[in-house]
Amino acid sequence: MRIFTRVIAILVALLLVVSTIVFILENQQMVSLVFFGWSSPQFYLAIPVIVALLAGMIIGPFLGWAVGMRKKRKLDRRSI
Repeated sequence: MRIFTRVIAILVALLLVVSTIVFILENQQMVSLVFFGWSSPQFYLAIPVIVALLAGMIIGPFLGWAVGMRKKRKLDRRSI
C-alpha cells in the first residue's frame, strides 16, 4: 500500500511540474504591473500569476487556522 501511495504522489507531483512548465511556456507575453501608482519592470505574464498562486497557497491555510482558532475560543467561552 505504501508503494501505491508513493507512486500516486510522484505522479501528482510530476503532473503539477509538467502543467507548470506548459503554463509558463504558453504565457510568454511581457507585462508591466501598476499597483498604487508604482509600476513594475516588464516580465513574463506567468511570473506574477505563479507568485499570486504561491502567496495564496501560503496565506490561505493561515487564515483558515485563524478563523478556526477564533471559533474554538468562542465555543470555549460559551461552555464556561
